[in-house]
Amino acid sequence: MHPYFSLAGRTALVTGGSRGIGRMIAQGLLEAGARVVICARDGEACRQVAEELSQYGECLGLAADLSGEDGARALAEELAGRIERLDILVNNAGTTWGAPLESYPAKGWEKVMQLNVTAVFGCIQQLLPLLRKAGSQASPARVINIGSVAGISAFGEQAYAYGPSKAALHQLSRILAKELVSEHINVNVIAPGRFPSKMTRHIAGNEASLAEDVALIPMRRWGRAEEMAALAVSLCGLAGAYMTGAIIPIDGGFSL
Repeated sequence: MHPYFSLAGRTALVTGGSRGIGRMIAQGLLEAGARVVICARDGEACRQVAEELSQYGECLGLAADLSGEDGARALAEELAGRIERLDILVNNAGTTWGAPLESYPAKGWEKVMQLNVTAVFGCIQQLLPLLRKAGSQASPARVINIGSVAGISAFGEQAYAYGPSKAALHQLSRILAKELVSEHINVNVIAPGRFPSKMTRHIAGNEASLAEDVALIPMRRWGRAEEMAALAVSLCGLAGAYMTGAIIPIDGGFSL
């Protein structure tokens, strides 16, 4: 592998890494030579996925419930007992909630904001000691937060909390990027459009819905797993060393 893209010797954590975009990124980081830890609420499923991903490199699966403050703290404590430093943190775990405007529940709003914004802040906060140990002027530690084009556009699809939560995550990332740059920690955002995942399977499984959805995308297709992985690898490698505070859409032109 060209040294521009090699992640040999790096250690990464991908939250929500057992499926969807998280799994895409985890596989890409492994193929680039990183040691990868994935975590998810379903510990057994996460360990099974880690075994599958181990064909690409060293992969460990851990159970982690990030729906509350204690979950991020427990995850950080477990990691501190297993690794000396954390070179790459990918905050991918997230959720959505759809309902008509008149009946959209407060509990849905709170759940989405908790996992998509508060939990990301908590993970970064709790993992700062390991990130600080990894970062240097020559090679900063990398934090990649998975935002969304829903945080850029006004295409809401009755998921009223989702877009605002991702917009908040984008702004939080910019604030943290400015604050942590002096500590050699880069913070960037990948803002995906449509990719195959649990959140989009209701569209992918319906031919008419899929055709209607694709018609809204200038490239007339959904993103591919290898494209998501390649962007993440680039941000973690040399291409991302002089980049922080960026919000990067990967959406086939949808946000245009």
